[in-house]
Amino acid sequence: MSEIITAKTAGFCFGVTRAIKIAGETAEKYGKAYTYGQLIHNNDVINELHEKGISVTEVLSPEFSPLVIRSHGVPASVYDELAAKQIDYIDATCPFVEKIHRIVAEESQNGADVLIAGDGNHPEVIGILGHCKGNAYAVNSTTDFDNLLKSEKNLGQNALILVAQTTFDMGKWAELKKNIKKHYTKVKIFDTICLATTNRQTEAERLSKECDLMVVIGGAHSSNSRKLAEICAENTDTLFIENAAALDKAKLKSLLSSKDVKIGITAGASTPAYIIKEVHIIMSDIIKDEAMDAEFMAALDQMDRVRVYTGNRVKATVVAVNKTEAVVDIGTKHSGYILADELSANPNLTPEDVVKVGDVIDCIVTKINDADGYVYLSKKQVDAQAGIEKIVKAKEENATIKGVVTTVVKGGVIVTSEEGARVFVPASQTGVSRSGKLEDILKKEVGFKVIEVNEGRGRVVGSIRAAEKEITDAAKAKFWEELEVGKEFTGEVKSMESYGVFVDLGGVDGMVHSSELTWGRIKHPKEIVAIGDKLNVYVKAFDPEKKRVSLSAKKAEDNPWTKFTSEFAVDDVAKVQVVSITPFGAFAQIIPGVDGLIHISQIALERVTNVAQVLSVGQVVEAKITEIDEEKSRVSLSIKALLTPAEDATEEAAEDAE
Repeated sequence: MSEIITAKTAGFCFGVTRAIKIAGETAEKYGKAYTYGQLIHNNDVINELHEKGISVTEVLSPEFSPLVIRSHGVPASVYDELAAKQIDYIDATCPFVEKIHRIVAEESQNGADVLIAGDGNHPEVIGILGHCKGNAYAVNSTTDFDNLLKSEKNLGQNALILVAQTTFDMGKWAELKKNIKKHYTKVKIFDTICLATTNRQTEAERLSKECDLMVVIGGAHSSNSRKLAEICAENTDTLFIENAAALDKAKLKSLLSSKDVKIGITAGASTPAYIIKEVHIIMSDIIKDEAMDAEFMAALDQMDRVRVYTGNRVKATVVAVNKTEAVVDIGTKHSGYILADELSANPNLTPEDVVKVGDVIDCIVTKINDADGYVYLSKKQVDAQAGIEKIVKAKEENATIKGVVTTVVKGGVIVTSEEGARVFVPASQTGVSRSGKLEDILKKEVGFKVIEVNEGRGRVVGSIRAAEKEITDAAKAKFWEELEVGKEFTGEVKSMESYGVFVDLGGVDGMVHSSELTWGRIKHPKEIVAIGDKLNVYVKAFDPEKKRVSLSAKKAEDNPWTKFTSEFAVDDVAKVQVVSITPFGAFAQIIPGVDGLIHISQIALERVTNVAQVLSVGQVVEAKITEIDEEKSRVSLSIKALLTPAEDATEEAAEDAE
């Protein structure tokens, strides 16, 4: 059996409904009314309005008043003329069109050229052009834009903005934006296609891909209706009609009798519900389907009766996301907006980080503007309510919760949890020292423990310090479990004493004695390292009970003893430098890091009673290596072994002569 599917988005949009309502109320109040141009592009509606005393005029004259400005809007010059001629008027311009007027006026006032994606002959685009205060151009395709580039060499020399007719084709809009960005990387783009158009075109494209035939209902001069027909025609056979009388019943019967087919119906924003009903009824009769789509018919009957109120919790479908807000559909004629700071309590997240097109989310209505058709909502408030429940559970389980420090207040900070709950953390529980600044942790992600919850007052107190201590304690426990002699670390020098330095190994400090800092001689650790330096060390010994770790920074491959034993042997003669004097002899450096002892008995042939009278620190002498104790890393040296009695006697004679 053939099937008829009618688009849920078919029919009047908010702007059209509002304009008809304004015109009707004006005529009722004054007994008559005039519209400046056709109020909307639908002949059936225009005829109905005429029967109610609402006529169309193209002349601005006091005799044609009260005057209703059509939903498409008018140029700024029209308002000037109305004021000059003192003509009473009521403005029924669609709020979404008015928004574009404000954008182009402000941006062009600041010197920007204006590009309008739309039909230059359409009254809406003519009106937008009339609010620009500088250069402005309408382009209906990428071809139009390419031609404009050739004719206007100075386009965008100072600045350039791009807006769209509210009913512009979304596919052409995406293509045009992409092309313009290739030429102007800093072009400022305003996505001004209204939500109703976006939804209607998206549904029409989807439905046309599923159906064998699409019927598009709309006025012959209706821009948005023609675009729907064009979109559908790309995917399937399409009929574009103004009303039920335009249906070719014979052709439809022929089509439907040949096979079971699926037929889709959609309608432009200026098509009233009763015309859609008529088309649906006639087509249902043709396919002998007396059981009409009851659900759809009921939906049409209820059109414009759905109401929302402040504080109402609703389901919202995300239809667009930009840097400042998410645009959502809540199932009414309103356009729903969730500003960035109402999407998430985390100030570091952008709308794109929080939601994506197609997401269905719970929100609370925070503000309604029925006159302009806007509804503002908050996802953050819903998250906060759910967050309190998780907060209570976290306290019971002593769990750590993640959050972001969003505000510095008197006595502490406010942390907003991932779930959206606001938590007060006293300054003493932030982990910031008394000399520190709470502002240093502002906008940073932190973990915290819940230490107090008052559900009645919605008050939650937390502690960042407690969460950090838990992490530190766990890290220390793991450290001692895995510690072993020889394990290597890269730590930071935290403090310094004359006997060594203390190194942070990750929550636990270890000590490097001065003698373990280097193979060479030093008087103080500051000769080698400074506080804050990174130091590669390994464990020499540790005591878990006393929580002590002994470290060394000396590398085996740098051991000077290894170099010494490979270059020197017993009986070798070396030039050595005296580095210290003792009562029993002198120590002399053979190579850096290896000293040898010249015993007092090995300094001269005769008996020496005072080493300092023969040798001095810094003096370089030749000495013979007489012993190498590899086990104890000791070297014995002898100057005496290189002296002969004759040499000694000669030296004595020379001294006597002096």
